Amino acid sequence: MIENPNEVVTKALVRSVKVPGLDKPVALITLDNGFDHKKPNSFGPAGLTSLDEAITAATAADPAFIAITGKPYIFCVGADITGMPLLSSHEQAAELGELGHRVFARLKNSTIPTFAFVNGAALGGGLEVALHCHYRTVSTGAAALGLPEVAIGLVPGWGGSQLLPNLIGIAGAAQVILQNPLTQKVLRPKQAKEMGVADALFPAADFLEDSLAWAAGVVKGDVTVERPEIDREMWDGVLWFAKNQLDEKLHGAVPSANKALELLALAKDASFEDGTAAETEALAGLIMGDEARASLYAFDLVQRRAKRPVGVPDASLARKVTKVGIVGAGLMASQLALLFLRRLQVPVVLTDLDQARVDKGVGYVTEQIDKLVAKRRLDEGTAAKLRGLISGSVDRSVFADADFVIEAVFENLELKKQIWAEFEKIVKPETILATNTSSLSLTEMAADLEHPERVVGFHFFNPVAVLPLLEIIKGEKTDDATLATAFAVGKELKKSSVLVKDAPAFVVNRVLTRFTSEVFKAIDAGTPLDVVNEAFDPLGLPMRPIALLQLVGPAVAYHVGETLHTAFPDRYVDSPNLKKIVDAGLPLLVDDEINVEVVKLLDAGDAPLTADEVRVKALTALAEEIRIMLDEGVVAQAQDIDLCMILGAGYPFHLGGITPYLDRSGIAEQVTGKRFLPDGAANVRRA
Repeated sequence: MIENPNEVVTKALVRSVKVPGLDKPVALITLDNGFDHKKPNSFGPAGLTSLDEAITAATAADPAFIAITGKPYIFCVGADITGMPLLSSHEQAAELGELGHRVFARLKNSTIPTFAFVNGAALGGGLEVALHCHYRTVSTGAAALGLPEVAIGLVPGWGGSQLLPNLIGIAGAAQVILQNPLTQKVLRPKQAKEMGVADALFPAADFLEDSLAWAAGVVKGDVTVERPEIDREMWDGVLWFAKNQLDEKLHGAVPSANKALELLALAKDASFEDGTAAETEALAGLIMGDEARASLYAFDLVQRRAKRPVGVPDASLARKVTKVGIVGAGLMASQLALLFLRRLQVPVVLTDLDQARVDKGVGYVTEQIDKLVAKRRLDEGTAAKLRGLISGSVDRSVFADADFVIEAVFENLELKKQIWAEFEKIVKPETILATNTSSLSLTEMAADLEHPERVVGFHFFNPVAVLPLLEIIKGEKTDDATLATAFAVGKELKKSSVLVKDAPAFVVNRVLTRFTSEVFKAIDAGTPLDVVNEAFDPLGLPMRPIALLQLVGPAVAYHVGETLHTAFPDRYVDSPNLKKIVDAGLPLLVDDEINVEVVKLLDAGDAPLTADEVRVKALTALAEEIRIMLDEGVVAQAQDIDLCMILGAGYPFHLGGITPYLDRSGIAEQVTGKRFLPDGAANVRRA
């Protein structure tokens, strides 16, 4: 077995516990890696070996039952993926799968009753070890339960694909193994109980005591656990429907999803031994594949780099923010107000041109607070506090004591310059002036100010409450105190912040607009809209180009395109067809189909491209643009561009963002003469 020198070993600690009503003690195994909940338990080779030894010791004690639980707040979040890049062969990957299967099966095959007391988060191999136990209890405080492997290019590889469908049925298993990972969802404790993943649900406060008492009742025969008979007649139909859904959304670009389907089909009639052998083979093949390696690279970006952004000044320079001002009261401004209000819980004041607009903005915030209370995502006490902190006024003097002011008005440079000129006379000299501009120059915006060093870009992505990316833009004169405050606020807002140089359209919009520019070059050349729209299906992008354009809004896309065409006329086109679409104001899609009225608008050229040509030209353009951005120092490294595309544009993990795909396809070297990532950074093969 390959060793992982970086493994944080989760030890399985055994103790004997006396439970009232039982003649013999209970063997309680606690998983604990020695750290708090911020570093969750996981299973690497050494951790699995420790669990194996603990099961041996527990069994030898001949207890009334064996139970496994976790350290506070965490049960186990699965395999230690830090060791996966070290696996260099199919055989090594298979060996890891076989080790997990062998150890976990001891709980399933035990003649002594086995219980999992899922006291906290249980994901991947953590949930799989629980599924091997004869019975399961779950705490109401468990943050998340699930089998998310498909989302990172893998499959449940330690029994989950075979045990879960035979426990809760194929429909529920397909939801947990396929649908939830691909939509970034997990199970909550109540759902787990309702679906049958858990046999009992207990409050967090007395979870262990309640679980021990309940388990004692099961062992004595006082408690009966009933499980429904599994319907096998609908099995094939559910998987047929799931496959059609996957083909429609992913177009075969995610091998792990298709492999998971095969394993779920096998679980219908295969023996457990044959099913787990197939799991091992599937897992080993996927671990060594490009998509899984790119997914693990993307996962590492989101879990690590996003939490430690590069280039951030010393946090001690950050100023305290006790009041926030928001210039504008439209939808974006109102969304920002709600976010700042919920996360910072300080006074937030909106302003706009007239009282009606201000009232509408404040009304939106209070309405959303009421909805959160109705959904039980906010308690009434906190809601009352937040309602008292939100206000609005047309009198801009209410911003005089604000520490942080952000504008979210129309994308017009002169308008924004005018706003900051007016507010600079009102606010304190040290007040941070942030702009939510999506493409305009901060340096130009701050050029006429007395204190341009306090202007910073704070570019959110819509919907503000959902998308985690925050591009923090440094102007030529932005100082370290301003930047440090911006990153501190971003962290309080629970956003993943990336430092970006003041350059046209920054990162996400610049990359997406270059992509859109190439799409419209093809359309202007006469390529049919449906050909262009389907050209990128082999990549498995979250949206086809036309759907993406409709989401962004043709007018917004055209405006950003104009900005970039002005800056880089040789690379960004000013498409007459996009202008026609904007002027017409027609929806691009009707019932998810391309609007025929839009097709009639277009001036067709006489040099149409094939789908393959459209895709290659667009990817070539992206490789060129990303190399230019890196050479310009827009961000520190290619990893930051990938992180921005994943968190801000929804680019999938199986591509690793964008640069791993450009590297492994050979396009990066063909276009720029070199790869974006150092060898091994995403563990992708050369073309």
